[in-house]
Amino acid sequence: MTENGADAEKTAQPPQQPQMRILGQFVRDLSFENIMAQKGTSGEVQPDVSVQVNLDAKKRPTDNQYEVTIKLNVESKAKEGGETLFLLEVDYTGVFQLENVPEEQLHPFLLIECPRMLFPFLRRIVSDVTRDGGYPPLNLENIDFLHLYRNELARRKSQSGERADA
Repeated sequence: MTENGADAEKTAQPPQQPQMRILGQFVRDLSFENIMAQKGTSGEVQPDVSVQVNLDAKKRPTDNQYEVTIKLNVESKAKEGGETLFLLEVDYTGVFQLENVPEEQLHPFLLIECPRMLFPFLRRIVSDVTRDGGYPPLNLENIDFLHLYRNELARRKSQSGERADA
């Protein structure tokens, strides 16, 4: 090996792995409306549950810190009659410190990896709130955040295509 080759080996550093730390997490907003109890109705009902998920991420003033929020809307209706049983809205936020994430990978990292870290805690909150509201605990299925991200990109692309045609 030549001296130049040895010098090149010393100066070439392997790329550093992305690092993520959760600095904090909290419920930003929570609303549970027990409509069935407000109406005074009771009895056994078969629920039909719909869940909507939205994600939001923003840079914080501190370097390499970001807030990621999962916005969850859950509506439970009776299968027979379609009466609303309860509505649950929760915004769950995590504060993340990210290091060594390339700029072109930052957006997907914030909207895929960060929500994956927050989701188990949000699932627990939803389960506890529905149980404490007098219903069986609602155990959310896993959410495929990669699929959500790809769908959102496709939706935005089709919207921009429609605008160009108009």
